[in-house]
Amino acid sequence: MMLGVIASSGARSAKAKTKAAGLPELLLQSLVDVGEKVPDGARIISVAVPWVAIMAEIAKDPKVLFHFAKAPRRFEEFIAGAYERAGYSVILTPQRGDQGRDVIASKDGYGSVRILDQAKAYSAGRLIGHSELREMLGVLSADLNASKAVISTTSSFEPGVLSSPEFSKFRPYRLELRDGHALSAWLEELNRMKVD
Repeated sequence: MMLGVIASSGARSAKAKTKAAGLPELLLQSLVDVGEKVPDGARIISVAVPWVAIMAEIAKDPKVLFHFAKAPRRFEEFIAGAYERAGYSVILTPQRGDQGRDVIASKDGYGSVRILDQAKAYSAGRLIGHSELREMLGVLSADLNASKAVISTTSSFEPGVLSSPEFSKFRPYRLELRDGHALSAWLEELNRMKVD
């Protein structure tokens, strides 16, 4: 798999620090272009060249998503970029004090929506369980303007989570669970939208 791109000068120090972790060069660079600061974080104004390159790699091999397990902040940026590409106004929350929200995506006007996404960059064997879903429902209930909560993960959910009656009453309109397969399908759909 080809995940190499020439690193920008700002990313060179990050490259030196994380080279030992075995991160592909694309994950050492910012994946989105950040605009103005807002109370919840910073607005995303566009995706950067590495984001597009990673999308191409995921289209070839969805297992590329597991590289994000070593760079969780880059996964948050990647998810923010996906929402931006889908036509949302996007805020990337700070790494600390994000109140359980990594990305806030919204569309205003008729049928307006505000989505709170928690991006979980996990390795293949690390699964998301019931407690993480309960926490995300708490985050959703604390934000009175939120329409929906989403958990996006590179991995998957523990057996029984998707069929649990505790969560099925919230799915799909208030809680969306996007595992690696569903995430790959969404990204593929975004790629088709840009081509059409």
